[in-house]
Amino acid sequence: MMEAAHYLRIPRTTIRDWVSGRHYRSTAGIRFSRPIIQVPDPAVKLLSFMNLVEIHVLDAIRRKHDIPLEKVRAAMNYLSKQFPSKHPLADQEFVTDGLNLFIKKFSQLINVSQEGQLAIQEVLQAHLHRIDRDFKGTPIRLYPFTRKRDLHEEPKAVVIDPRVSFGRPVLAGTGIPTAVIAERYKAGESMDDLAEDYGRRRLEIEEAIRCELSVEAA
Repeated sequence: MMEAAHYLRIPRTTIRDWVSGRHYRSTAGIRFSRPIIQVPDPAVKLLSFMNLVEIHVLDAIRRKHDIPLEKVRAAMNYLSKQFPSKHPLADQEFVTDGLNLFIKKFSQLINVSQEGQLAIQEVLQAHLHRIDRDFKGTPIRLYPFTRKRDLHEEPKAVVIDPRVSFGRPVLAGTGIPTAVIAERYKAGESMDDLAEDYGRRRLEIEEAIRCELSVEAA
């Protein structure tokens, strides 16, 4: 969970609440907010690749507006009823048919303006654009943000692919772990030397290092 928080640039406590739920005080006493994302084994709390995709998309919803988790859950429940699935935010149906439906329901729940609806849709589309799918619509690769979520300029230089390097971030189109590149950079090798050594563009090397350095700083 810690690595997921680092690489997806989301607070660990946020992911913990989404995956494990949380207790909170209310006028009626201590209450429990149920998990919003289903993990393969609730006892272990290990995240699957599909969970990473769900967290990535859910982050888009929470990032634009400070929306209470209960309202997010209500919208998720509504979406799940329309498109039955354990992972509705990761499904192809959500991308092709569910987006407008979800935006419509969300606007009813949070009472945002038309401008707000468009803003949420823009952020969602930007996040969805960073997910590759197979011919069945199943997510197969996720390109995490490596900068400050510049929705239009963020390169897709780093990828998380469960079939490559045990799901660790690598340079897109290669099996080169970003952690290895960052270690060599910290050992004193220049970005230009690394780019030449790996036969990659300097931009890719920069993004790999940025991805890992954000992990250490988190």
